[in-house]
Amino acid sequence: MESEDFFKEVAYLLIKTTPKGKSVFANRPFDAGEFIIQFRGKIYTREEYLCKYNDRNNHFLQIDTDLWLGPTRTADNYVNHSCNPNCGIKIYEQHVLLFAIHDIKRYEELSFDYSTTMAEDCWEMDCLCGSRQCRKRIRDFKHLSPELRARYISLGIVPDFVIKSLG
Repeated sequence: MESEDFFKEVAYLLIKTTPKGKSVFANRPFDAGEFIIQFRGKIYTREEYLCKYNDRNNHFLQIDTDLWLGPTRTADNYVNHSCNPNCGIKIYEQHVLLFAIHDIKRYEELSFDYSTTMAEDCWEMDCLCGSRQCRKRIRDFKHLSPELRARYISLGIVPDFVIKSLG
């Protein structure tokens, strides 16, 4: 990442420490459908991912059937999960982009549903999002209710490899 990009990123995103750890907040409003940030990091194969990930502190993001994006020290690494997210991931040729799925107010925490990018059958975690819709467990997309899967697919925030994994 170029230093110029980093300062643009910092200008409209805030990283704060919360009870969940580091979290990312909007430093300006975002409209529904608006691009927020590109996720960056080294790309790992399934084999490399399985050797490196820590099931208690996993900052890898599945981006294809057998590819994961590794952790960074930039804002993209600290966008937390929510079972009632305000953002979603779209992947274009290994470019991982975060978009607002509804209007976001300044100082609102940014979140996406991690399950929308998961078709791996190897990692799960307890959910601490605290939303009224909390499922208590973050798992692969296939474990979401059919209604929630359909909603996320209609929003365009489920990568093709995840949809294909449903069969």
